[in-house]
Amino acid sequence: MSGWFYRALIALSRALGLWVVSGFARLVAAGYFVFAWKRRARSLRFYRALFPESSALARLGLSWRQFQGFACLFAERLRLDRGERFTLSEEGWGEVERAAERGQGAVLLMSHLGDWEMAARLLSRKGSRIRLMLFVGERAGEGVERIQKRDLQRDGIELVVAREGDEGAAFESLEALAFIRSGGLVSFAGDRLWHAGQKPVEVVFAGERVRLPAGPHLFALASGAPVFTFFALRTAKRSWKLVIRGPRLVEADARDERWGAVQASAQAYALELEAMARARPADWFHFEPFLGE
Repeated sequence: MSGWFYRALIALSRALGLWVVSGFARLVAAGYFVFAWKRRARSLRFYRALFPESSALARLGLSWRQFQGFACLFAERLRLDRGERFTLSEEGWGEVERAAERGQGAVLLMSHLGDWEMAARLLSRKGSRIRLMLFVGERAGEGVERIQKRDLQRDGIELVVAREGDEGAAFESLEALAFIRSGGLVSFAGDRLWHAGQKPVEVVFAGERVRLPAGPHLFALASGAPVFTFFALRTAKRSWKLVIRGPRLVEADARDERWGAVQASAQAYALELEAMARARPADWFHFEPFLGE
């Protein structure tokens, strides 16, 4: 969706109500489900790997719920922009706060299961003293995503953008290291390679070989900060839950043991991601190639 069209929908929602954006988003999602056969096939393959004993009809139902669930996120973002009251519950967030209070900082591994953007914005509005730096991707020609990144910055969240076509992202940048060592949280997408310059690490997910970005785990190894796996789940309209797994450390006593430590950390993340995907399958909003592709 182009940026200008998204802005037009926002203007209409102010005049006619959020049902305009919500209804149109659901209609577009239905169109993608019916006509974007590559995305639908990718979705069905994911659910076949996740639930090999399920029927084809059950997997089709999960895929439909996935597309429609993604459509619901647009209205939630607009509700947040309007200042509507949200309910936010947490599971495991205290461990992250304690790491920040010790001045240790932490690495947050977010994913495309749930909505990390909503989580970041809700956290920034909690009144928490925790500072957050997000490493995010950007594709050429994107429209809506650029508007969403602007909203994140407006909420006081620091962004480091890895653009498609860049030779590499500065995952071990001095700026990020200084930020985390001052007690800040540095967040990465743990389940998606944004561009060819990122170093991959291969893991097993639901019996399939998957390539994940190695950068977040290398950064945790370099900084010594604990790693948390972070999920932001929509439980109802204007109601979200943060689920945090961890902490764990990425440690190596010798140089030749470093890559093994990175692989072990990435595999631990993949297992946590797989378990949450089985528990919340319709919240999987990763529409790019993932399983062995």
